[in-house]
Amino acid sequence: MPPDLFDNLSPLKQPDASAPVQEQLDWLRQEIRKHDYLYYVKDRPAISDGEYDRLFKCLSDLEAAHPELITDDSPTQRVGAPPLAALGKVTHERPMLSLDSIVNQADVLAFDQRMKRELEHQQIEYTVEPKFDGLSIELVYERGRLVRGSTRGDGTTGEDVTINLRTIRSLPLHLRNDAFPPERLAVRGEVYMKLDDFQGLNRAMTERGDEAFANPRNAAAGSLRQLDSNIAAARPLVVTCYEIMALSTEPPDSHWSELDALAEWGLPIPIPSHRRRCQTIEEVIAFHREIEQVRDNLPYEIDGLVVKVNRRDLQEQLGFKSRSPRWAIAFKFVPRKEITVVQNIVVSVGRTGTLTPVALLRPVEVGGVTISRATLHNADEVARKDIRAGDTVKVERAGDVIPAIAERIPVPGEARPAPFAMPGQCPVCGSAVGREGAYYYCTGQLGCSAQLKGAIEHFASKQALNIDGLGKKTIAQLVEHHLVGSLADLYRLTRDRLLPLEGFAEKSTALLLDAIAQSKTVSLDRFLLGLGIRQVGQHIAKVLTKEFGTLDAIMNADDARLLTVKEIGPEISSSLVSYFREAANRRAIAQLRELGMAIVEQAGPAPPESLPLAGKIFVFTGGLDLFSRDDAKALVERLGGTISSSVSKRTSFVVAGHDPGSKLDQAQKLGIAVLTEEAFSELVKKETAG
Repeated sequence: MPPDLFDNLSPLKQPDASAPVQEQLDWLRQEIRKHDYLYYVKDRPAISDGEYDRLFKCLSDLEAAHPELITDDSPTQRVGAPPLAALGKVTHERPMLSLDSIVNQADVLAFDQRMKRELEHQQIEYTVEPKFDGLSIELVYERGRLVRGSTRGDGTTGEDVTINLRTIRSLPLHLRNDAFPPERLAVRGEVYMKLDDFQGLNRAMTERGDEAFANPRNAAAGSLRQLDSNIAAARPLVVTCYEIMALSTEPPDSHWSELDALAEWGLPIPIPSHRRRCQTIEEVIAFHREIEQVRDNLPYEIDGLVVKVNRRDLQEQLGFKSRSPRWAIAFKFVPRKEITVVQNIVVSVGRTGTLTPVALLRPVEVGGVTISRATLHNADEVARKDIRAGDTVKVERAGDVIPAIAERIPVPGEARPAPFAMPGQCPVCGSAVGREGAYYYCTGQLGCSAQLKGAIEHFASKQALNIDGLGKKTIAQLVEHHLVGSLADLYRLTRDRLLPLEGFAEKSTALLLDAIAQSKTVSLDRFLLGLGIRQVGQHIAKVLTKEFGTLDAIMNADDARLLTVKEIGPEISSSLVSYFREAANRRAIAQLRELGMAIVEQAGPAPPESLPLAGKIFVFTGGLDLFSRDDAKALVERLGGTISSSVSKRTSFVVAGHDPGSKLDQAQKLGIAVLTEEAFSELVKKETAG
């Protein structure tokens, strides 16, 4: 083993302000690289976060004053860059082969016998190291600087992900100069997430209602292959290197020396306690058993160990098969099945604001699928099954599809935390949490980012503000491209912001902007419906409009006042009061008004006897051509009439469109007036004009 890097690190110093700028920059970059290595690779920081931040700020300020001296391997360049249109293709320095996998001890012994037979050796030394469950990459350094990084792809050609790899703090952008790095070096490694970081990422995604990753490998792969490197920069990726693919100098004579060389150049390698040099195959098997027993305590996910013939000359003698080396195997662990551990219980906020408890699990295989989360349905279900963080549980796929916890498996002597309790505030926006029976919901609907797409979709629906062209796909694009972060942002959209989106041309852009502009004038009942208040549908929105007349009157009504309204009970009243109590919802409404939203109100409830169709009851049957069913009903109600779904002696008119149903027969039997759609149109025109 080489001596630990930077053991003789000097105490923190100030850069020499009298030195030339380039010398100051070189000193600062080298100092920061040292501390990055100690912190991210060795897990042994030598200075405080504050001292590190001071060094980093010195470098940032100096580069800002001299931008012409910024280099692409500077520590300040580990930031996201503008999104790419696509990932480019890269041909690897050498084929990145896969490994033959085995699980049984008998197969490992057979591998050893084959090596001895082909090499004509009585004893072979092996190296054994973790088989990381991540995404395989190739890194290329020239004159010590990282110039390219790519995914494995098909083994010969991969995708260029350099821009994303540069954001990983554990990956050096520049090799250690004092270790005399080679002129050119290509290295194979693995990008992955530590389990704690993976659970933290899944927790954040689950809370805001996004689909969580199934396992750390998917999370790493999904992060590294992003076209937007800002997303990769925000993900907790780490890298470990384990093989030299190409080298401009004489290569080390063994794999163990190869790892030592990588470490000397400052590259992260598997930690010493998780790898071993074994003199016999029996030592390999014993180490495999040892690591499998502590597998669940490792900071990262591994699915086995990689066994390699240590000596390079023997590797070369053995050679390669078409897709794998003859001198290495993956000695897999038996997959975990059904039994796993609840690492945390978090609360997911759905598109409609419903809060659902979700168990984040140590990844486990169930029915051939790796599962890392399972729904707990609601608080009552959690209490009934008594599921808590840290519990050992049996997982099943309900209906062979949806992951769920079947039961808790008691462990003798275990110390369990307090029972799970639903939060009093939304984990996404901090608004108060309301309750309806067994279900909890976020009351800050318009101010909650987890509900944004659903809120816009409902707001733009035909029954509400009727914004034609604002469908699910368009809404998703607007939100994901950060063009819309609130309902008010819809009215800030411009031609220049819409045209770059997929599917938008001049005409479609103009049509959408025109539809949004037209929606700025809307009746109070439609606006109320568009707000998406729980328990407030079309009918209740109209009841509120008739009773209160103005939006402000509805917003300021308390429980006592609302309960005086004939069709409003305690649940609707509570929902309204909770909604308008939230500052985020009031702010959203105020922003809409400031942007010119004209809500057509009425001064107060209109006297029923003054409306032309007051006391008249209408029933509709069959299809309509001149009106939509909703518009026809709205016309009747605006003129004071009432809509009924069934025909009775009290019915005044039955409006029969094409293909009418049994309601027409009932009307004729009872002698009730039947109107064609044309006759109905003439009636409402006459009454409206009158």
